[in-house]
Amino acid sequence: MKLLAITSCPNGIAHTYMAAENLQKAADKLGVHLKVETQGSIGVENEFSEKDIQEADGVIIAADKTVEKSRFIGKKVLIVGVQDGIRKPEELIKKVISGDVPVYQSQKSVEDKKEKKDKQNPIYRHLMNGVSYMIPFIVVGGLLIAIALTLGGEKTPGGIKIPDDSFWKTIEMLGGASFTFMVPILSGFIAYSIADRPGLAPGMIGGYIAADGSFYGSEAGAGFLGGIIAGFLAGYVALAIKKLKVPKVVQPIMPIIIIPVLSSLIVGLAFVLIIGAPVAQVFESLTGWLAGMQGSSSILLAVILGAMISFDMGGPVNKVAFLFGSAMIGEGNYEIMGPIAAAICIPPIGMGLATFLNKRKYQPAEKETGKASFTMGLFGITEGAIPFAAQDPLRVIPSIMAGSITGSVIAMIGNVGDRVAHGGPIVAALGAVDNVLMFFVAIIAGSIVTALLVNLLKKDVDKLEETDEPEEEESTKEVIKEEEPNEDLDINKLTDITNLELIETDLQGSTRDDVIDEMIAMLDQEGALNSKAEFKQAIIHRENESSTGIGMNIAIPHGKSDAVKKPRVVFGIKKDGVDWKSLDGTDAKLIFMIAVPKESVGDAHLKILQMLSRKLMDDDFRKQLLAVNTKEEAHALLETIE
Repeated sequence: MKLLAITSCPNGIAHTYMAAENLQKAADKLGVHLKVETQGSIGVENEFSEKDIQEADGVIIAADKTVEKSRFIGKKVLIVGVQDGIRKPEELIKKVISGDVPVYQSQKSVEDKKEKKDKQNPIYRHLMNGVSYMIPFIVVGGLLIAIALTLGGEKTPGGIKIPDDSFWKTIEMLGGASFTFMVPILSGFIAYSIADRPGLAPGMIGGYIAADGSFYGSEAGAGFLGGIIAGFLAGYVALAIKKLKVPKVVQPIMPIIIIPVLSSLIVGLAFVLIIGAPVAQVFESLTGWLAGMQGSSSILLAVILGAMISFDMGGPVNKVAFLFGSAMIGEGNYEIMGPIAAAICIPPIGMGLATFLNKRKYQPAEKETGKASFTMGLFGITEGAIPFAAQDPLRVIPSIMAGSITGSVIAMIGNVGDRVAHGGPIVAALGAVDNVLMFFVAIIAGSIVTALLVNLLKKDVDKLEETDEPEEEESTKEVIKEEEPNEDLDINKLTDITNLELIETDLQGSTRDDVIDEMIAMLDQEGALNSKAEFKQAIIHRENESSTGIGMNIAIPHGKSDAVKKPRVVFGIKKDGVDWKSLDGTDAKLIFMIAVPKESVGDAHLKILQMLSRKLMDDDFRKQLLAVNTKEEAHALLETIE
């Protein structure tokens, strides 16, 4: 089975690559050959060849922006949002394997309906497609203007001004030119998402008219609201014209002449004669209201924006607030994006800080994730906090929302402005932030609130293991049934209680009982037992209670007996597997036999359980163990279990 997948999110930063990674991991786990093409902010990577498409049994498109699908005509194509690629990768792959996926046929209304049903929110998808193409123009324009003001600006009674004859005036003009493309690009790519290429020209023309009030006698244009309206109008008008039945002789010129010309005329005239002036008035009033917000009203806005940014960390709610702030930059109101820029980076920085402040609350893997999260926050990537929220949403999401609201409010009160459609300390380093001191105060305060609150709500790791253990560790714990610990035994890593004599990389037994006998013989030969028969009785008694095959090709037979002289673990590999009546039905290939004296069973079981259960949940580690050929190689891997 060969599958292809495309991942793409509106910003083309974190979600694009998180979905790609999770889909690839799920495919490897299911034994499916998968090639993933990412369409991120730096362009298309790992692009499919014609041979890839020809040989593919199905295609998964996990995207929140428009993806060109014409190359997949005749293939089974599953279309979902990028969040499904992150959260449900196995489910998507299994659905394609089952064949319960439609065959993509270009310009078929049935397929259009199916796509909309799968995507569930086509309006949001079209809007985000336009936003994703608009953002680079805002970033370029904002940074160029910020650099020009920082390096070439002069203080005057009316604020910082750049002399007309200065080189930096040219840089400022270049930034201004970039801003002029903002609304046409937004409109054009909304229309492109709806009607494909025939919608691009009418969308951009409609966006240009929306932004230029002179077409309909208004001093101010209709701004980004008009651009959104123009984009959707152009897209659906072009789509309607595409569906008209025309003579075959006319069909070749439909997408390059008839559809663009008619759509542009309809959208342009509609804006000039009907839509433009009223929308411009609404937008002008909205911009004035926002610019004039003071006191409690501005604080309320900051609370709403901070909560929206952190609620779903790159999802639809986040993007609505982000689009709002980006649009205000284009109108010269930078004090809306300022609080948003602070709120954007607080979730990942706050969660990273939390792992630094109280290490007892986090597993080793979470501590490593905290370092990555903190770094992502410095670059304004909110998605860095997603792994923590996915694992513990009830504690993490309220904590990061409280932190982002705190930072957003402080930034609003401190008149923090941001000239770039992005967030985090990186924008301040690039000179795009007004009132930098308050910007950093906002970020630091919000991050501290998040860190302290989440650490207050979370339990210590040792308490979590006793009461709230993750599902996979519960199954292991249920199998081994440890008792209360005592402190007499000192086991720091697995190789403290195993050695080369207790490792066999090619077990010969063909049944469960044969393997048990073989491993008990190794214990006896090593001098760990007083009686083989008595210890086997303890092992079989435990197996009769419930199978110690915990799944994932793992079995952990164990016995607590007076026949054991000292705690020992035997490790064996049965590459073709043996039936152990495992919980998930898989044959046991990696087998760990635990032998502990009865009087020290509690402490030994607990320590050995902790060592094995954590490490064996790592897919890569299990694969490495199965691949070893010598006892020495196996021992080197077991040495990492501690």
